[in-house]
Amino acid sequence: MIGSLGMPELLFILVLALLIFGPRKLPEIGKTMGKAMGEFRRATRDLKRTLDTELSAEEASRPANPAQVTPAAAVETPAISPTTSSPTPPATQAPAPPEGPPAADTTPTAEPARDPE
Repeated sequence: MIGSLGMPELLFILVLALLIFGPRKLPEIGKTMGKAMGEFRRATRDLKRTLDTELSAEEASRPANPAQVTPAAAVETPAISPTTSSPTPPATQAPAPPEGPPAADTTPTAEPARDPE
């Protein structure tokens, strides 16, 4: 049996092809179909062989020593602050305010504009 086709289905297809194409053309069609299937198999085999060759060449070009490859775990991870749940790199943390009394505000304030009346 071919795939999910049973004997009655195959017989029906054969009779239908015989009625449509006739007894003289049916052998020619079968021969053409056989050649097409053989060519398809050869093309598939060649493609598979090419892919296998490329994959083996790529594997051969990779470094053999696993110590040469940088593992992903070796990448430095940012520190997590105990007060926040998001990671913050140490270089971007705000400096702690100085201890002691707060400094007086020395920024100049602009006087409100007067309306000439």
